[in-house]
Amino acid sequence: MDSLQQFFDKYPLLTDFFKFLGILALAVFSYWITKKILIKAVSSIVKRTKTHIDDILLNEKLLSRISYIVPLVVIYQFLYLVPDFSKMIENILESLIVLVLLIVLNNIIDAANELYEKSKLYNRKPIKGYLQVVKIIIDILGGIIIIGLLTGQQPWTILTGVGALTAILLLVFKDTILSFVASLHISAYDLVRVGDWIEVPKFGADGDVLDIALHTIKVQNFDKTIVVIPTYKLIDSGFKNWRGMQLAGGRRIKRSVYIDLSSVKFVDDKMMAKYKRFELLKDYLERKEKEIEEYNKEHHVDSSSLVNGRRLTNIGTFRAYLKEYLKHREDINKGFTFLVRQLTPGPNGIPIEIYVFANTTLWTQYEEIQADIFDHIFAVITEFELSIFQNPTGKDFQVLGKIEK
Repeated sequence: MDSLQQFFDKYPLLTDFFKFLGILALAVFSYWITKKILIKAVSSIVKRTKTHIDDILLNEKLLSRISYIVPLVVIYQFLYLVPDFSKMIENILESLIVLVLLIVLNNIIDAANELYEKSKLYNRKPIKGYLQVVKIIIDILGGIIIIGLLTGQQPWTILTGVGALTAILLLVFKDTILSFVASLHISAYDLVRVGDWIEVPKFGADGDVLDIALHTIKVQNFDKTIVVIPTYKLIDSGFKNWRGMQLAGGRRIKRSVYIDLSSVKFVDDKMMAKYKRFELLKDYLERKEKEIEEYNKEHHVDSSSLVNGRRLTNIGTFRAYLKEYLKHREDINKGFTFLVRQLTPGPNGIPIEIYVFANTTLWTQYEEIQADIFDHIFAVITEFELSIFQNPTGKDFQVLGKIEK
């Protein structure tokens, strides 16, 4: 033993090396104890609890990161046994401890965001963007501390040097700053929420918002494709949010049918007799007949010509029929704007526009309601001796060719 002691006294560096190996072995053992026993025990307790809050906050990823701190602290505490190595390794260990703490803090922030996303407030006020800003600030400060530990400088000295590079930092973090400002606008004015249906034509986005982060907003289109939009670009380019329609409980139907001008005419006695058989027009025709008759009588109108006085037209009667038809449909919301109007005539005829609201916001049901309405319009319009305008087709030219021959 004396000879062994003399040997180590002769080579002190070798003695410190073996001591350091012993410290490393102790650190590995402490890591094993922490990872295999303590962390497993905590995980087991967390899984057995009824609440899901601790499952998110004390997730396996976070606990695994925490277990790295223990061996680093053990090495740091026993470095005084190897003074020749301590000076060289102490700063590195302190930097690693700060790095692990940064990773743990980031995991805690992510867990807090996940916990918030499961709450009722998430759809209204997502905070992911703000938490990402907090993470960036923490990481920058942690990076400064690590650089200070490795170089032996005070953090404030490094911050002073960083201040001189403000212009460069603004250029590097330009998108982050713009996105942060855009996130403030989105949150303050409640412009977009997770789950909203938005349209951003510039980016080909037309679907539901899946995620609102600091730098990006993720949208899933109805064809299941994913579009990622820079947050500040959403404010810059403008977008349409359908949330108002969804909250109102009704979706607008705004579509026109084009009437051939040549098919518009006055209603004669034969047409009147036909229209009176239409259940939806009985009250309208009785009221209008009485009104027109009183007007013409009061103004001594010569009724031998349809041109004189007031007369019903087939297109006006058709509009009145459409109003009654839509009023009798239970899938049309009568509490919103309800119009059947005639727009300015053009090269394609006279537009008769249906401007009403379906009492559903579901896309499939809305399309079914809209299709049913126009199926009926296309089928019933000939009963009013009106024609729908359409451009000539090949069949029309074939018929025209046969007539000319």
